[in-house]
Amino acid sequence: MVISDPDSIYAALSEPERRFSRNAVAGLKVADGLEATLFSSEPDITNPINIDVDHRGRVWVCEAYNYRPAVNGKSELGVGDRIVILEDKDGDGKSDVTKIFYQGPELAAPLGIWVMGNKAVVSQSPYVWLFTDTDGDDKADVKEILFKGIGGSQNDAGIHAFVFGPDGKFYFNFGNAGRQLVDGQDRPLLDKYERPIDFRQYKQGVVFRCDQDFTKVEILAENFRNGFEVAVDSYGTMWQSDQEEPGNEGDRVSYVMENGNFGYIDEMNGSSWRINRTNLEDEIPRRHWHQNDPGVVPNLLQTGSGFPMGMTIYEGDLLPRRYWDQILLADAGQHYVSSFPVQVDGAGYKSTGIIPLVEGTRDKWFRPTDVCVAPDGSLIVSDWYDPVIGSNKMKDKSRGRLFRIAPPGTPYKIPVYDLTIPEQAVKALQSPNLSMRYMAWNACVKLGWAAEPFLEELLRNVALNPRLRARALWVLNRIEGFNYRSLDIAFREINPNLRITALRAVRQRNSDPTEYIKRLTADRDPQVRRECALAINHNHTYEALDVWLQLAKQYKGNDRWSVEALSVGAIGQWERIFPAWLANAGSNPGGTDAGKDIIWLARTRKAIPYLTTLAADTSVSFKSRLRYFRAFDFFHAGYEKSQALLNVMTVNSSDRIEVSKLALLHLDKSFVTNSQQGLTALNKLLDETYGTEDYIELMTRYEIESENGRLFKLALDKSDEVIGRDAGRLLMEQAGISFVSQKLAGLNEKQKSALLASLQTVGSPESVYLLRNAALDSDQPLSVRKNAARYLGASWPGEEAVVKILKEDRLDGEVKEALLEGVKNAYREDVKRELAPFFPPPVVEAVAVPVDVQPTKEKKRRRRGSR
Repeated sequence: MVISDPDSIYAALSEPERRFSRNAVAGLKVADGLEATLFSSEPDITNPINIDVDHRGRVWVCEAYNYRPAVNGKSELGVGDRIVILEDKDGDGKSDVTKIFYQGPELAAPLGIWVMGNKAVVSQSPYVWLFTDTDGDDKADVKEILFKGIGGSQNDAGIHAFVFGPDGKFYFNFGNAGRQLVDGQDRPLLDKYERPIDFRQYKQGVVFRCDQDFTKVEILAENFRNGFEVAVDSYGTMWQSDQEEPGNEGDRVSYVMENGNFGYIDEMNGSSWRINRTNLEDEIPRRHWHQNDPGVVPNLLQTGSGFPMGMTIYEGDLLPRRYWDQILLADAGQHYVSSFPVQVDGAGYKSTGIIPLVEGTRDKWFRPTDVCVAPDGSLIVSDWYDPVIGSNKMKDKSRGRLFRIAPPGTPYKIPVYDLTIPEQAVKALQSPNLSMRYMAWNACVKLGWAAEPFLEELLRNVALNPRLRARALWVLNRIEGFNYRSLDIAFREINPNLRITALRAVRQRNSDPTEYIKRLTADRDPQVRRECALAINHNHTYEALDVWLQLAKQYKGNDRWSVEALSVGAIGQWERIFPAWLANAGSNPGGTDAGKDIIWLARTRKAIPYLTTLAADTSVSFKSRLRYFRAFDFFHAGYEKSQALLNVMTVNSSDRIEVSKLALLHLDKSFVTNSQQGLTALNKLLDETYGTEDYIELMTRYEIESENGRLFKLALDKSDEVIGRDAGRLLMEQAGISFVSQKLAGLNEKQKSALLASLQTVGSPESVYLLRNAALDSDQPLSVRKNAARYLGASWPGEEAVVKILKEDRLDGEVKEALLEGVKNAYREDVKRELAPFFPPPVVEAVAVPVDVQPTKEKKRRRRGSR
């Protein structure tokens, strides 16, 4: 029988055969219209964690053999990891030559590489290295430290790869372990305004931009967990994936809105997404990024639980059209390299889903770590190749693969340009490969006026992809003596992305671009207006105020991207912006969807009365008003906020109790407990909610001593329910062991057991002490002792106390039986081992063997192999 089906062919391979590199392609499923070829594999490379493809089509590989030696064992830190160059000499899509560019003990699992001609930038916390080949032999001759002091050594959330932007700048990022960086001389970094960067004001993972000399570092966005690689398209729009805390289906892809907060931790108090908060998102993946909070940029797409790593924008035309101009992401956890088609959505974007390019549907060891575009438009994909990913682990340190993805039968033919000739330099600028574009960009800038006619021709060619035209505009903007003619043309372009590019370009050129921003303030496209709002961030001129007001006037509501852009534009300026907006908003500023959104976002105490009105508006559902209660958490204005929340409690409505509870939970604790007005409101609500979870929640926050009596009663009356045990826990925490002991002594037999039952799951030293003493106290009634013994094992600290009592042999009879009954379902293996000797061995019933089927001596000898 002939097997021709790919799944059947692969299934027929033995387990060792599946691991052979000659069968690597057979383990993959490649999208229609494409084929994969094995470009390189072990032993030439191992554990490729990040790659780059240079202008000659050579693949540079960052190996990470020395990844997490403390977790994964064997390493070669004395030798160090390698930067390897692989070259296909004959165009068949397979590497023919392997060279070691650099290997040294200082390289231990680097996370990123960017190649620019004869130089390579290698990212590895705590350093960013610059390696230079000075004599053209493909060996690094000079090693420099560009940045240092970065957190996350041997951590996936440290410093990551640099990439080239269309503006001639470098973009890079680090995850939430990075924390800070200084230059190679231990000097603080200066921003574009020549001010030292204070990393303490930025949260978690951040995105950076810097000049080509690695100065004028800007922080462009913050509060990611671990964006592995930032990708920048030809318009200068940034995109990034982000890794969740594992197991929450929370990986995401984001449009990186400049100066945006991306919501990994709470903006105000830095708390985890796991902490309960008002207006909590319904789905955990959205909850993971605080998506309902004001001032948080929305996600483009949530991709589930995986391990998203390398990312790029495909701006070539060799692949099928469905992949043109799309985000490409290598996800080692999901076993795929996929594209995420993006469409305009108001002032932002939405993705229509996931289109796979190559998947490890057969071979689950396929762990793509990076994807890069080669100069011919084909893709190079690096494969870590391991049975596990995440949790800092690896199992097979001997393997690694590179694949080339291209239409079937396409040779690997790299275009060659003479960058000293202006026309060819401009052609090279249109390459889909970043390293080629870097070379061409710098060549065009150096050629200056000689390149300008060809650049202008490219810019004005409406038949071309507007992304190519945008690249020409970026270069023209950087040519010395630029006469602004092309910029003026771009401001009038039909394509909104070209107008956005023009605005971004002029912002980098002009110290005060407000006059140019004003040209686009009334633009018909919400994405262009979004860019205007972002452009006035930290612009304190009167013209910038006028721009913001005009943009707010055009905002119609229900577009989170627009209102978050307005929020970014107003950072640090709400005290002057909000009153000016009120003056133009009419008599009912919260009467429109747009007005509601702006009030929800405004960070000034002047917004509090309007926020109060919206929170108290009983004409809309309670759930839809939760966003306004959450907004109160973003104010430091104590008195005004407290008075506003108290006023909300006075509004009569069917949901008054829910509103009052929510208001009290948002009030400052000291204000409530130290003011008669606050205490009156709290006591009224405690009366109304007594015996419910709302009562427990209020008591947990306010710890009102006068309520100890009612807590005690609730613990007795509901001791067999969760709320009774909550009351017992609070009673122990707030009233203390002396109060509870005194109460216990005065109870009858049944009540004593009830009070002890309410303490069984507390697990504090005090509660364990009370239960233990009651079980051991021979003066207590037998029923009380038995119950106390049984309850003692209901918490982990209580289980440990049970083990100690048993080892000391302090109980016998029925009380000991109750003690053992309480721990018979112990979960922890170490505790179960210690308890095992005290439980009777399981009874094994003997099974009688019928006489007629008992084996004879001869048969027994045969079974043993006897002769």
